[in-house]
Amino acid sequence: MRLLKEFLTRLQFQTYSNNFLELLKTYAKKLCFMNSIEVSIRDTKTKGEVNALRSQGNVPAIIYGGAEKNQKITIPKKIFKSLLDKENFLSNILTLKIEGKDQEVLPKEVTYDILSDEPMHVDFLRIVKGTKVIIEIPVKFINSDKSPGLKRGGVLNIVRRKIELKCPSENIPNELIVDLEGVDIGESFKISSIKLPENVTPTIQGRDFVVATVAAPTVIKEPEKPAETEEGAEGEVAAEGAEGEAKATAEGDKKESDKGSDKVDKKDGDAKKTTTKSTPEKK
Repeated sequence: MRLLKEFLTRLQFQTYSNNFLELLKTYAKKLCFMNSIEVSIRDTKTKGEVNALRSQGNVPAIIYGGAEKNQKITIPKKIFKSLLDKENFLSNILTLKIEGKDQEVLPKEVTYDILSDEPMHVDFLRIVKGTKVIIEIPVKFINSDKSPGLKRGGVLNIVRRKIELKCPSENIPNELIVDLEGVDIGESFKISSIKLPENVTPTIQGRDFVVATVAAPTVIKEPEKPAETEEGAEGEVAAEGAEGEAKATAEGDKKESDKGSDKVDKKDGDAKKTTTKSTPEKK
């Protein structure tokens, strides 16, 4: 009911602009998290008892904050993993049903197994009305197709995808909307240009920090190949001709050398025949 009242209150001041559907989607997501989750109180004291709960398909958890003592609970793993799959899990308020009583909590930290990546433990912050919490809220960019700068090849340079805010526990925004309609190259979005809910302030004070910019595209030019001149081409042809002539001359010299060596071999053979002729013996 609290979220529904908040939605109706904002709807009174909301004009039917391009952001209306985005606002409707935001609150629809919040309403999806309003379903109560049945959890059980645990009284585990040793590591073995905690591991036994995990083997039974449960995720150990703890609720802390406020004037009450810390409370140990367990959540069915199947239900908890379905919550993890939802968008912006760590920035949504959940309602836990503990022994018939409802307790609003905010997920603060989830511990995963190093090997299996399965959830091992979760910390919940108890939501107490009138208190403020520090939480990181994701930034969502809309109407990128209506940005002249992006259409001309500009690049959306996101400096901060999440912004840490100090919010009343009953007025935590689901996401921060940045409208890119009409944004050109060179323009930037600062935290002051984002409309924050009432009593919600960024934790960074004293400066108007940048959230995103639309930068000009970076074009890397390939080095041009040097054009061949006529003189260079003629030089290459002349070099090829000289190389061919040198090769032909070398082949001719080789043939002449081979012929000369054949003649020498023939003369040597005739000489051997002459010297080997025996002289008749004298009787």
